[in-house]
Amino acid sequence: MPLRLPGRPFLGVLLALWIGLTGWGVQPAAAALTNNTYDGNIYALYAGNGSLVPPRSTLAQAMADHRPAAVIYYLDDDAASKQFSPVVSELQRLWGNRIELIPLVIDPLQNRPTEGPTDPATYWNGTTPQVVVFDPDGQVVFNASGLVDVDRINDGLSKATGIPLPEGGTTSTTVSFNELNAEVVSR
Repeated sequence: MPLRLPGRPFLGVLLALWIGLTGWGVQPAAAALTNNTYDGNIYALYAGNGSLVPPRSTLAQAMADHRPAAVIYYLDDDAASKQFSPVVSELQRLWGNRIELIPLVIDPLQNRPTEGPTDPATYWNGTTPQVVVFDPDGQVVFNASGLVDVDRINDGLSKATGIPLPEGGTTSTTVSFNELNAEVVSR
């Protein structure tokens, strides 16, 4: 007759609970603003604004409706795109429904022929992040790559929309409030 120890299932439950509560054997989260790893939706994670993707409109729709548009080319696994994401969120806050804000991941645009002036691949220069601003006639009024200052983009959007910037323009800076998130604030 085998020897049965009373409480053995109870010890197993206690051990499982201890492992679960202490996180023993679990790797820490590795999301980082300054590396080229995939962490998920950069706008939700680093800008606190998951409403940017998917974009509510396409470049072709914006051009057909004669609406000013800003196309943002980015990659979710690019450190510069991660650092730039608060600027894109700030553009949405400042310009709201007056422009079409179209953040596009560049993976589907690579290594394919362009399909004309309504195709966003036509304007992508091969770098990320990149911002291209179109006026209501579909003409490019601003095109810049890298960690572009939000105030420069605002100048381009002001030209595209005809809406003047406040007296003296705007002066903004990006402020990090923890190791993952940042926001753009006016000075």
